[in-house]
Amino acid sequence: MKKALPALVPNGYAAIQAYIAQTPERDAALSRIRVLFRDKTHRATTVGYGPRFLHSTGQLHKGGAPIGWFLQLVAEHPDDREIPGKAYTFGQLIDAQALGDSQTLGDHKLPVLRINLGQNPDAGLAALERSLATALEEG
Repeated sequence: MKKALPALVPNGYAAIQAYIAQTPERDAALSRIRVLFRDKTHRATTVGYGPRFLHSTGQLHKGGAPIGWFLQLVAEHPDDREIPGKAYTFGQLIDAQALGDSQTLGDHKLPVLRINLGQNPDAGLAALERSLATALEEG
């Protein structure tokens, strides 16, 4: 995490992109992570659940001024569901959307740090929060 932080542009912003299922607990964890990042880096921050944000702030990310830094959060799909009539699952669809967004940001020469929260996104978010707090204190 610490090595990725120098890619922050002065007067830029950081966008946290959570390609995970939304829950009240995850809302709270992502809010804490966003505020921690904002307070320690003095950058504007946004947080959104993917792929929903792609139709709003996602347009700004790729078409606006090249001043964004992106933290993309993905997770495994232990309770994945088939999409009727399709050869892929909902989890595979979300993964494809996250990967496509990451690649497009990269094509625009924007820094993207992609973190897989694993089988348990709640535990992954807690670990990320601790890691980020440590990295930002040191840097």
